[in-house]
Amino acid sequence: MKKISILSFLVAAVVLMASCDGVRRKPGRVYMPDMAYSRAYETYSVTEEVKAELLKKGIHFSNAPVAGTIKRGELFPFLLKKDADGDSTNYAASRLVKNPLTSMDTVEAARLYLVNCAICHGAKMDGNGPLYKGGDGPFPSKPAQLVGDARYEAMPEGQMFYSATYGKNKMGSYASQLNTEQRWMVIGYIKSRQGAGKTTAASANAPVPVKNADSTAAKK
Repeated sequence: MKKISILSFLVAAVVLMASCDGVRRKPGRVYMPDMAYSRAYETYSVTEEVKAELLKKGIHFSNAPVAGTIKRGELFPFLLKKDADGDSTNYAASRLVKNPLTSMDTVEAARLYLVNCAICHGAKMDGNGPLYKGGDGPFPSKPAQLVGDARYEAMPEGQMFYSATYGKNKMGSYASQLNTEQRWMVIGYIKSRQGAGKTTAASANAPVPVKNADSTAAKK
C-alpha cells in the first residue's frame, strides 16, 4: 500500500511538471468568464445590423452625440464650432462671448501665460518672445503684440478665446495644452495687462496742473 502511494505521488509530480513545461497557449477553464473578461463597450457604438433594425422603426442613428451636448465635467462650454476654410461666421460671432470667470488666481494665470504663450508673444506681451527675438530667432514673422497694439487691445475676449481654442493664422490650437478654464484664465490675464497698460499710459499723458502765477503773487 505504501509503494502504491509513493508511485501515485511520483506519477502526479511528473504529470504536473509536464503540464508546466513550455508556454501554454490556452488559459484552460475559466470559472466565471463574464467576470474574468469584461465586454468591450464604446459610447455610441452600434453594429450595422442594429442600425438597420432601428431604421425600420424610423430611427436614424448617426453614432454621434446630439449637437450642443456637453461632456460630463466640462466647465464653461464654448458652443461655437471651428469655421470651415474660407468662412468666418463663428469667429465673428465669438465677439459676443464674454469671459465667464468672475475671479481667478492671477499668479496661476500668469504662470500659464508664461509657459504656453510667452515663447511667442513675450513675457511683456510685446510680441518679442524667444522664437522671434527681435528678428534673430527661428520664427521669421513677429507674433502679435498683445500690449501696445490697439488692434489686439480692442480684440474682444471671445475672439481671443476662439483663437486659443481653434488656432488663427499661424498660431495653432492650444485646446490640448490648456483646458477651457485655463484658456479663459490666460485671456483674463492678457486683458488685465492690457488694462494696466492703458492706465499707465493715461497717467503719463495726463496734464500737469499749473498754479496761477497771479494768485501765487497775490498770496505773497
